[in-house]
Amino acid sequence: MSTERAAQTAAPGDNGTAAMSRAELEAQVVEARRELGDALDELTTRLSPSYQAAQLAHGTKQAAADVGGLLTGNGLPEHDPSRSRNAKILLGVAAVGAATVAIILVRAVRH
Repeated sequence: MSTERAAQTAAPGDNGTAAMSRAELEAQVVEARRELGDALDELTTRLSPSYQAAQLAHGTKQAAADVGGLLTGNGLPEHDPSRSRNAKILLGVAAVGAATVAIILVRAVRH
């Protein structure tokens, strides 16, 4: 049996699976390194403050547009529950803000 053929036959304790060649192992290592690099790049991007700020700005603009649609009779977006939730939250925050301003103005007028 040749050395290459011996490397591809089952090793003892391998549960019958064939041993991998050196080239196959190196290819797996290269692929694993590439995947790890891609994952680190993705995490770096997602955790960056500028990315987070952009995501927050986009979500807020989308929620404001959805609230505008609700107020003009188009209703809330039904295809995306998270957008509906965000619009409701923004509408609630606006209502609480308006109530707070009203209370402050009433107290200022009374004094």
